[in-house]
Amino acid sequence: MPLIWLLALLAALSAAGFVMGRRRAVLSSGGDVRRLHSLPNYYGFNVGLAVIVPSLLVLFCWLLVQPLVIEARVAAQLSPEALSQASDPALVMSDVRRLAEGLDVAIAEGAMSGDDMRNLEADGGNIRAALGAVGVALGSEVEPSVLVAAQSYIAQVRTGNMVRNVTVILLALAGFLWAMRLTAPGFRARGAVERAVLALLIAAASIAILTTAGIVLSMLFESINFFRQYPISDFFFGTTWSPNFRGNSDLGILPLLWGTLYISFIALLVAVPVGLFSAIYLSEYAGPKVRGVAKPLIEVLAGIPTIVYGLFALITVGPLLRDHFAQPLGLGESGSSVMTAGLVMGIMLIPFVSSLSDDIINAVPQSMRDGSLGLGATKSETIRQVVVPAALPGIVGAVLLAASRAIGETMIVVLGAGAAAKLDLNPFEAMTTVTVKIVSQLTGDTDFAAPETLVAFALGLTLFVITLGLNVIALVIVRKYREQYE
Repeated sequence: MPLIWLLALLAALSAAGFVMGRRRAVLSSGGDVRRLHSLPNYYGFNVGLAVIVPSLLVLFCWLLVQPLVIEARVAAQLSPEALSQASDPALVMSDVRRLAEGLDVAIAEGAMSGDDMRNLEADGGNIRAALGAVGVALGSEVEPSVLVAAQSYIAQVRTGNMVRNVTVILLALAGFLWAMRLTAPGFRARGAVERAVLALLIAAASIAILTTAGIVLSMLFESINFFRQYPISDFFFGTTWSPNFRGNSDLGILPLLWGTLYISFIALLVAVPVGLFSAIYLSEYAGPKVRGVAKPLIEVLAGIPTIVYGLFALITVGPLLRDHFAQPLGLGESGSSVMTAGLVMGIMLIPFVSSLSDDIINAVPQSMRDGSLGLGATKSETIRQVVVPAALPGIVGAVLLAASRAIGETMIVVLGAGAAAKLDLNPFEAMTTVTVKIVSQLTGDTDFAAPETLVAFALGLTLFVITLGLNVIALVIVRKYREQYE
């Protein structure tokens, strides 16, 4: 049974449980719902939740655990020769999974005959006799030991799926019978349903925490593997970035951090003044009609995909800066530069600063404005000396959030700033950032056990710590602001 059918069956059983549980509660009260402890719908929800919640929980855990168990059992069946031929055992298992998927496709499309299937399924059968047919079906030749492992993989997956479906359906039926047995006038159905919903809400709130923990742990473990092969001091204090998969790589992060911070600084130089001034105008000077048109137009910038900004930097902004500034001043000959990426990224960040600052300025109590104006200050003096200082903590938080967004940007840098990792003050020279090198180190046919690949996880962990620090600082500042003025 396909997984989508199983989910549909569970949904149907849950809906049927709701209807039958509600009906049973009404019948048990003799038609007088006033004799029930809870409303009839609560009894129906109790049955429906008893059907679907435990079964979905077991199904979710099964989907996580089954691939790990099957891969471990299949890996134990691989011959030492097959493992010794690959630089990483994970690559052999990847071939096994790919071959198993191809076999499923070949069987489903009838590309394999009955004789080929018997050769594959017979214990100790002539596997080499079936290699030709399988190779034709998959479009490539395979090793006999990998074919045997793929055959075992398919058999175990089919068995596991069958046992999974039976277990989940039996659990759903058991929950249905148990909840129906509890359905009686004196049963506190509302309390049971509310406790179940509370547990679901807690589980949903925990997903973000667990996801963050999983991301950090995955990067941390791979970073530890990297630092076992490459000196940590050379990584954090090295001034040369020159990866070489044949060995003798220089993997210093300083040129990447310099390019990241340089581009982000230029972007903030563009985004913060424009965004802050537009927020002040919209909140303090613009009328309702102007504000109703200008604010949505500014926020449209936030909805433009970053790849579009990257193309704009590559095709328009880069050549414009090169022809009118870099070449006449003798500062560079390339359209890809720090200035190109910084200007375009700054345009992208304008709505972040503008919208957040606008909301923060509007949150300043009107009484502070009235008091300043009542003392004889002009409107501009009130904005400079009262409104902006009062909103300054929130504005700083908005700027820090925009900075973290700039540090993590990739596509604009790829197309607008180039890929050169170097330490240079010239804003019209091509440079690169941490995010670009993470992508480049994990792209292509790479050895995931080599330090040149594992360095991507160390880069990602470093970038995560930087952006997390900025976000924490921004949240602390905004929280302090809210406690003071709300």
